Amino acid sequence: DGVRATSRYTVAAGDKDAVLNVIAKAKARCRLTSGVAIRSCYEAGRDGFWLHRWLTEQRIQNLVVDSSSIEVNRRARRAKTDRLDGDKLLSMLMRYHAGERRVWAVARVPTEEQEDDRRLHRELGRLRQERTAHSNRVRSLLVLHNLRVSHIGDRSWKQWWNAHGSQLPAALAAEIEREVARLVLVVTQIKTIEAQQRENVKAGTQPAIALLARLSGIGVGSSWLLVKELFGWRRFHNRREVAGCLGLAPTPYSSGQSEVEQGISKAGNKRVRWLMIELAWSWLRYQPASQLTRWFNERFAPGSKRMRRVGIVALARRLAIALWRYLELGEIPTGANLKPIVR
Repeated sequence: DGVRATSRYTVAAGDKDAVLNVIAKAKARCRLTSGVAIRSCYEAGRDGFWLHRWLTEQRIQNLVVDSSSIEVNRRARRAKTDRLDGDKLLSMLMRYHAGERRVWAVARVPTEEQEDDRRLHRELGRLRQERTAHSNRVRSLLVLHNLRVSHIGDRSWKQWWNAHGSQLPAALAAEIEREVARLVLVVTQIKTIEAQQRENVKAGTQPAIALLARLSGIGVGSSWLLVKELFGWRRFHNRREVAGCLGLAPTPYSSGQSEVEQGISKAGNKRVRWLMIELAWSWLRYQPASQLTRWFNERFAPGSKRMRRVGIVALARRLAIALWRYLELGEIPTGANLKPIVR
């Protein structure tokens, strides 16, 4: 209220009753009525959005804030404690509700269903990383004894292992067999999830994914990630918001006579940003007659490797905008080829 000093309480993580008790104490201390508006905020992180949903159920106006958007002291060394962080959040929350809407970035909170929809492809991404890790580990162990193999865990592996496994010490051979067993399990789970995605698309329960997958150069897996992470539940008003959400927007530095382009912002969903870079290369290969490909070839293809890397990022940004318009307005990217509908 501008008169009393800030009161601070320490609450154990996940203790809902303690939070309600603290709120009741604050109301009594400030002599507030039961219907007074309560406002809160917390930084987006490991806890996700369950806390926001619970606070909303308690009729508390809560904000989930992007921690990287919170202003900090730019000194070489600055003090950082939980108390200082709490005071900073309180100060910025008061400024936000006083009208400074740009004081920080507020995260858009998905529904429970939208959040659950992201589990499948994220698990698939982790499994693919595990597959690579297991495969690299087996190769590294084999190289210790000058053994090299082209494929691990497939049909040809068993025959190769029977022929060469006896050359290895017993402990090392046992370790490799356990590693391969884990690899086979991961590969099986990957195939199961990929089959589940394809079945859902064929069943017609994912129309947006099926629409994206009709474009040559974009598969079901890529379409799934784009829709579930970006186009499915976020709402964009213009192309700048699309590029900004992906972290593909430019970040100029202009001060006095100094003008420097610092590259893309990289502020946003890194999964989709990485995917868009991959899709940009795929687009050049499978959509050679499209306007986007012609634009890239005219402007960047004759240049150096560095210029082509710069150009592929620019192409990824334009492609993301084109895909957004394709889903929102039905505008097929100029010159793009569509796959035939399989019935």
